[in-house]
This record gives sequence, C-alpha cells and structure tokens, in this order.
Amino acid sequence: MPAIGFIGLGNMGGPMAANLVKAGEHVLGFDVVPVSREASARDGVQIAANARGTVENADIVISMLPGGEHVLSVWNDIVPVARQGTLFIDCSTIDVESARKAHRLAASRGIATLDAPVSGGVGGAKAATLTFMVGGSEHAFARGKPVLERMGKRVVHCGEAGNGQVAKICNNMILGVSMIAVSEAFVLGEKLGLSHQALFDVASASSGQCWSLTSYCPVPGPVPASPANNEYKPGFAAALMLKDLRLAKAAADSVKASTTLGAKAARIYEDFAQQGHSAADFSAIIKLVREQSENR
Repeated sequence: MPAIGFIGLGNMGGPMAANLVKAGEHVLGFDVVPVSREASARDGVQIAANARGTVENADIVISMLPGGEHVLSVWNDIVPVARQGTLFIDCSTIDVESARKAHRLAASRGIATLDAPVSGGVGGAKAATLTFMVGGSEHAFARGKPVLERMGKRVVHCGEAGNGQVAKICNNMILGVSMIAVSEAFVLGEKLGLSHQALFDVASASSGQCWSLTSYCPVPGPVPASPANNEYKPGFAAALMLKDLRLAKAAADSVKASTTLGAKAARIYEDFAQQGHSAADFSAIIKLVREQSENR
C-alpha cells in the first residue's frame, strides 16, 4: 500500500498523523525531537531515519513545521528524492512568500503542491475536527482533499498557491482582535458591577456574539469547555497567536494594506509574551487587560 510521509510530529502533527493511521493509512513519519518520534511510534506511525526516509515510497508527503525557513529547508532536502507525481501538502502556518517559494521549488521538479494551514488547535488535531484552508491548483486539491478529510471536518479551497496561508492569517487576525475586544468588555463589566454570566447571556444572543465569546469565553463559568475553566492551559497558545499576528502584519506591510487593529493586537500580545505568558492560552490576554486597567 502506498505510504503517506509525515514530517513534523509535534503537538499538532503527531495527532494528525495518528488519525491517518486510524483511518487505515500506512504513515512514514519523522521529527527531529525524539519524544515526538516515540509518541507517534506508539500511535502506529512507522518512524523513518530522517526526513528523506518519509518520501522515497510515498505518494503524498505532509509537513507540519514551525516556520517558513523550516519548510523551505526541509523541502529543499526532500524534493530531490521525491518521485514525479508525488503530492506535497504543507500544513504549517508560515508567511505567504515562503509558501509560494515552496510551491515553486516543488513545481520545478514536477511535484504537485498544496499549502493547507489549519484552524482548530491541538483539540481539533486530536479529534480530527480541524479546518483546512487550502491553496493550490484544482487538480492538486482534488487529490489532497480525501487525505485532509481524514484529519479534519472542513476542507476549503481558497484558490491559487499561497492562498491557504492568506486565509489563515486573515482569520487569525480577526480572532486575535476579537479576543482582546471580548476581554476588554468583560473587564469593563467587572469594574461596573456586571456579572460575567449576565454579560455573556446578553452578548451571546445579541450583536456582540462572536466565536471568542461563545466558544472560548475568556472568563470562567459561561463556557465550561473554554481554557478559562482550566487555568488557561492551551488550547491555542499566546505565542502562536503572536506568531500569526506578526505574519498578518508582515503580509499587510508587503501589500500596503491598512490593518490598524491587527497591528495593535500584535503589540498587545507581544507585551503579554514579554511578561512570560507565551505558553498560556491566548484567551488569557484578559489578565493583561485587567492589569492595565488597575494601573490606569
């Protein structure tokens, strides 16, 4: 049976590869971190000796890596050993220009490509409920969609090469800004004597309704599954939100788009990270809002 190569078996990639195994796929995986390799081996992934070892017998190769420089470095290493007709799918969240460079690199060797960053966090990766935002040709998308559907519940073709990354950073810019707005509203309500539950009951059924409120409410109580009820354990870490907001700002600067709120959100999350909260869930930004309110 043809294998699926999977490079990057960390917090997101590991569960994604495990779901492919559960779906009956033969997965050859690699990660530079021994603990990640060991965990994936327990999940049924066959561990290769190196990144190249995941590619040689694979029809589809998936990468899930930290940044654009990592994707380009790995693809430069593995593209020469891939067979023509192999489909490369990068599920990392990286800058748009690096994504498009990766597409061009693979295309020069006759390899089809998709950029397919995800939304849904570690919980979505484990539950196979991720949303994939996909850039690439219609033909490549048709090939890749069945595999992506084994790891997620929604797969959206966003257009040409790199457009998956564009959709991801735009979506997460909305998310970062809205979480700060929701946090500010709850802190204002607190200071004026309004209970968390009362504000939630009103806003969740009114024009203030948004995902940051109804699914990831930043205060304990109204949404039992939100990280606020688990000491703000991620979830989606503040460091990752800061990464995405920086990517959005860089993209906006490259095309001279005005994203005033997005840029301000990046500065706020940078302040939060500098205070040592990078590993907390991004909804813990309400702590910074409270602190700044007390210091006024």
